[in-house]
Formats: sequence, structure tokens, C-alpha cells
Amino acid sequence: MTGTLINAGAVAVGGGAGLLLGSRLGERPRETVMDGIGLVTIVLGTQMALRTENALVVLLAMLLGALVGEWAKIEDRLASLGDALRARVRGTDGSRFTEGFVAASLLFCVGPMTILGALDDGLRGDYSLLAVKSVLDGFSALAFASTMGVGVLFSVVTILVYQGAITLLAGAAEAAFTAPVVAELTATGGVMVLGIGIRLLGIRGVRVGNFLPALVFAPLILAIFQAV
Repeated sequence: MTGTLINAGAVAVGGGAGLLLGSRLGERPRETVMDGIGLVTIVLGTQMALRTENALVVLLAMLLGALVGEWAKIEDRLASLGDALRARVRGTDGSRFTEGFVAASLLFCVGPMTILGALDDGLRGDYSLLAVKSVLDGFSALAFASTMGVGVLFSVVTILVYQGAITLLAGAAEAAFTAPVVAELTATGGVMVLGIGIRLLGIRGVRVGNFLPALVFAPLILAIFQAV
């Protein structure tokens, strides 16, 4: 839970700063900070990807995961979910507080980095990915709170419940994950983290969400290889 606690704290601090600073933080400093986060994310993804003991497992998992993800349109469905919830909030009571809470909760909890970071924290006790996410979320909370108000701060509750639950469930199932399985899951997740870094830098809009099924395929493919 260490990573989730750090993440929640970063959002609280960033949101509080946003309420105090308003829109006084310039666009260029925000862009430069985001570039820095993107570069560090790429380094972290590379480190994770290099933990593989069989690159073919990662490759096949990513290919199969991409096919299933594209067929299921995971990325599009996540985006549609966010749009639908925001529209529903605006269409009911028009509450700025509620809209800020919903928008921030979606931003901080619906995405590959949330799932990958929580799994890594629960399985290996490594919260480095969530630490990077915390910096990203902190600055995002600053920007959100400066325009959407105090509701953004209450997204901390969503982070603690949702992200924390993934971490605790992964930790409880740790016995089922052997060292080779964890290695290939970490490496597969690392490739996706690289995609997130590329998106943050604005190089290419990699549909990382559509690769999420690869996390299911990686241990299955590894089991087949071990059986053969």
C-alpha cells in the first residue's frame, strides 16, 4: 500500500497547491515538467522490460493482447466511460464539486499505469512506478483544482479504495505468482509503461489500454512454454 499512500498524498498536496495558486502557473513550466515525467517513465519502463527471461513470451503476449484489446476496443470504452460520467454529472445537478471529483477520479484511476503500478507494489513491493505516477497525478491535480475546485481533492478517496484494493488483492495472491511469472508480467507491463512515456512526450498516441489483455496472456504463454 506504500505506493498508493504516496499517490494519494501527492494528489492532496497538488490539489491543495492548485486551489492556492489558481491559474498562475504558466503553460511552459507545466509542459517542461510533463516532458521530464515522460522521460523518467521511459527509463522506468525500459528497466522493467529488461527483466524478462524470455522476450518471446513478452512479444507473443503483447501481440495477442493487442488483438484482443483492439477487438474489445478497451481504450475507446474507457474514454467513453469517462465522457459518459462527466456528461451525466453536468446533466444532473451541474455541481462543480461533483464534476471535479468525477473527472479527477477517472484521470487518476482509469489507466494502465494504475493497474501496473498497483500490481507491482502488491507482488514485489516495488512502488517506483506508482511514485512516478504520483508526480504526474500531483501536477495534474494542481491543474485540475485550479479550475475545477475542491472536488478534485476528494478523488484521494477513490485512489485509496480502488488502487489500494488492487494492491491488496495482488499481495494476497502472491503465492500463486512464481518468480518467472512475476518476471514476465513485469517485463510485459514495462513495455506498456514505455508506451505511456511515449504518449506523455507527445511522440505518438499509443493506445496502451488496448494492450492490457497482455497481462493475462503473459503467464499463460509462459506456462505453455514451460510445459513444452
